[in-house]
Amino acid sequence: MEVFVARQPLFNRMEEVYGYELLYRHNNMNSFPNINGDQATTEVLINSFFNIGIDKLSDGKPCFINFTENLLELRLPTYFQPRNIVIEILESVIPSQKIIDICIELKQLGYKLALDDFIFDKSNLYSQSLLLLADMIKVDFQQTTKETRSDLETLARKNNIELVAEKLETKEEYEQAKNKGYHYFQGYYFSRPLIMSTHDVPIYIHTYYKILELLNDEDPDINRISKLIEQDISLSYKLLKLINTLGYGMKQKVTSIKNAIIYIGLIELQKWIYVLTVRENEWKNGISFEVMLNCLIRSKMCESVAKLIPGRQEYGSFFLTGMFSLMDTIMNRDMATILSDLPLDETIVQALSGEKNIQRDVLQLVIAAETADWTGIGLGCKELNIQEKELFKEYAESISWAKKLLDEDYL
Repeated sequence: MEVFVARQPLFNRMEEVYGYELLYRHNNMNSFPNINGDQATTEVLINSFFNIGIDKLSDGKPCFINFTENLLELRLPTYFQPRNIVIEILESVIPSQKIIDICIELKQLGYKLALDDFIFDKSNLYSQSLLLLADMIKVDFQQTTKETRSDLETLARKNNIELVAEKLETKEEYEQAKNKGYHYFQGYYFSRPLIMSTHDVPIYIHTYYKILELLNDEDPDINRISKLIEQDISLSYKLLKLINTLGYGMKQKVTSIKNAIIYIGLIELQKWIYVLTVRENEWKNGISFEVMLNCLIRSKMCESVAKLIPGRQEYGSFFLTGMFSLMDTIMNRDMATILSDLPLDETIVQALSGEKNIQRDVLQLVIAAETADWTGIGLGCKELNIQEKELFKEYAESISWAKKLLDEDYL
């Protein structure tokens, strides 16, 4: 499934790119669809940080992202590094004591605030307070009069606030803004939003609330948490993509989901699961029952077969090998591109790339069992030194395990 984000650059007075505004898109049409602000922003965040990768989008420059009143109250901006985002407070956010307190908290944490289409309301006691907390005011040159712009420019100069001229469509408008002392410039005169896309793994199993519940325990059970994530291919993919995108100072590659959780830490995991949960409320697409079932069967089967191999002691990489072996089908992308985005252990990458190793041998045997390839089953069992009857016993138990998991928890 393809996902999209549009980015539009903001330029400084030297006509160099200062940052990008990230905008929601649901296809290649360069226009904003009619959806609510909460969904638009959470989709932008997920697609930018998880799927495309914030570094690819921003080139290390700050990203301007719209936040609704509801998302501000949820403290959603705090799940992202201050250096990565500028918080745009929409004109629909009514200044109140609650909003002022949230903005003070965000400023103390190092975030920059930009007021989008700000209207100074003298009758609202909190309007002045919000203005004083702002780092920038964005002024729409298509929707404001010269008089309104002049008032905002005076307020900005008086309070040492930077001005952003947006929706500039002509050279004359750009020159006018520059002469008025604006610091940053954005609009079709410079660049239309560039749509960037990638492919997301659709959600099937809704495990987020269960994981959050476990994470809130006084003594979180990392084994139970990792098992829940393992059973959700979408969440497994996003966790690995997150680790790869943000780095987390990793010196080794991931061999299991538990291994990945230890790298990221429970506190960071809780933050990102929460972000996904907000987004999940509006998500409509999903993996089909059969594809999810096949993923679970194959994952469990690879792990079980590995346990049959004499002397084998490590099984996590086999579970991941089975799970991600269907990723190209789910995402409709070539496997090499998918693997380049994930911090998987080299043995898993080799197996999924078709190179011969123990993980590849187990995967091929499991696929032979799935397709009733009797020649492949015989050769594979002989090479791995396991009994065919043991193989089919594990296959039956893997099918039962996967169906029970879906029937009991998710249907």
